[in-house]
Amino acid sequence: MGIDFDQPIFVISVAAELADMHPQTLRQYDRMGIVSPSRAPGKSRRYSQRDVNMLREVQRLSQEGVSLEGIKRILQLENQVAALQRRVSELSEELQRRPRPLDSRIFAAGTAGDVVSLARGKRPQARSQALMVWRPRGIE
Repeated sequence: MGIDFDQPIFVISVAAELADMHPQTLRQYDRMGIVSPSRAPGKSRRYSQRDVNMLREVQRLSQEGVSLEGIKRILQLENQVAALQRRVSELSEELQRRPRPLDSRIFAAGTAGDVVSLARGKRPQARSQALMVWRPRGIE
């Protein structure tokens, strides 16, 4: 069984030690919304391994000269990118599961200039009708 990185198991003193920070710094980050741990029933903070890793990232960015507001914005954007990547994966998987009867459709120009759909393998009836194959983008 693997480690659950989201399991809130560390009290603030242990998380501070693991992140090589002072507990008061963790409290400040929580107040600012930079790293917000879970709360135990008694309202005490509980940090997960993911929270500790994020604290280390905050510390690295801070040492590189990024302000706390800048760090907060960077973390928000990283979370947004991760959420969007998950959504793209979900939509890609959904597209793969769908039947694809519309891989290609054949359309012809009708005698009145209108567009008519033809069944696969069928030809236009009149010679004046032009033949066109339509394929959705990304399908070859």
